[in-house]
Amino acid sequence: MNVNEDREWISKHIDIGKEVLYLTQSDCMNVGISIDDVISLTRDALIAHGTKNYEMPAKIGVHPLPEVFFHAMPAYVPSKNAVGAKWIECYPNNPVKFNLPQTTGLLILNDILSGCPIAVMDCVWLTAMRTPAVTALAAAALHPDAETFGMFGCGVQGIGHVRFIGHTLKNLKKIYVYDIRKEVMDKLVEELQPEVDAEIIKANGPEELAKRCEVMSSATLIIREPLSVVKKEWVSKGQTILPCDLNTFWDPEIPRMADKYIVDSIDEHKLFAEMGYFPDGLPDIYCETGEIIAGSKKGRDDADQLIVCSNIGMAVCDVVMAREIFNRAIEQGKGLKLKL
Repeated sequence: MNVNEDREWISKHIDIGKEVLYLTQSDCMNVGISIDDVISLTRDALIAHGTKNYEMPAKIGVHPLPEVFFHAMPAYVPSKNAVGAKWIECYPNNPVKFNLPQTTGLLILNDILSGCPIAVMDCVWLTAMRTPAVTALAAAALHPDAETFGMFGCGVQGIGHVRFIGHTLKNLKKIYVYDIRKEVMDKLVEELQPEVDAEIIKANGPEELAKRCEVMSSATLIIREPLSVVKKEWVSKGQTILPCDLNTFWDPEIPRMADKYIVDSIDEHKLFAEMGYFPDGLPDIYCETGEIIAGSKKGRDDADQLIVCSNIGMAVCDVVMAREIFNRAIEQGKGLKLKL
């Protein structure tokens, strides 16, 4: 519907400018959005990005402590009547120090015509959903026939990736996982093997995973100095690598070795490079992930190409997810109306 019709629909449920719908994490999780829905919504967001039908500056941040970050992530996606901003933080030590989640945050949605806020919602669940959806879509576009997938990091994002990947890689037979914490690997296997068709295998170390998998992803931590856990000698032609943790986990030479280095957002990767997250400089970029999904750029040209596709998260995916959550919450009568 157009923006006038959209505002009229919202006005039937919310007194725009006088009240806002507040949605808890539980509300967001229970509006009935399935994994396939998330993949479809994320595909729409990536296509909007790939066809330049969006507005989204590179995410900016502040760092009160050396190991933490806050990111401000605004975006506008006209095709979804979705405009808003996410404010999210990552405090890796929270679980141990305060028995709190590593990541918390909020997302605000706005009415396009008046600019008034219409919703405030938890953003942790939608972030946890859209991130593996991007990886799953990129994997299918770049390596559709893959039979093996590897996941470095078995936390929230690792679980999400293992849960999502079989929805797009239809030939998947084995999923290798690795985490420095054995108990986290055990938990992932115990939780997901009953619902995942592919066999989940705990790798003995990073080298084994890197050498056994056609497609790999990583969701560990993001720091300026690369950890280079995966060595370039372990990587070979024909693999597809899909990091979610920027330049941290992999030998910095790996993206330079790649036949194609793809990123979700050129602007954001350039900003991170300016901030020092690519000490040796940003590798040459072939195109953006959305261009591959939209079909305006070709992905894999032949089976022997090494492809690295770095996806660090875009607000276009967040606001599209948030708008669908809002729509369903309104229809189902979920959430709490608060006075502005």
